[in-house]
Amino acid sequence: MSEVWKTKYGLRRVRFDPPTLKEAIAAARGLTGELHQQAEIAASLMDLPVEEARAELLKTAPPRNSAEIVTSSGREGATRTVLVEHKSSRRRAAETGAVRPLSAKRLDPRAI
Repeated sequence: MSEVWKTKYGLRRVRFDPPTLKEAIAAARGLTGELHQQAEIAASLMDLPVEEARAELLKTAPPRNSAEIVTSSGREGATRTVLVEHKSSRRRAAETGAVRPLSAKRLDPRAI
């Protein structure tokens, strides 16, 4: 779907893509953590029955949450919130063969 109109520079066109159910589910996940409420929000955004939205919601895997929020009281009783995030390495060196085991190559103590 697109809408076309005339300007002094020529015809202009805007592309309109309606939202998908997966986008509605992503928005619902950002609003709440409860599965039932996510299904209701996604269904209301897409004008679908709740059962259909819940079925699609159960098919999609929940996002991994690798962040932990730590709250500590700092000086003078002020609270500080710190977000601790764990990021796994992209490539494991031992599996790819990039790193040799220590026993494969012995260091000569006289070479040091």
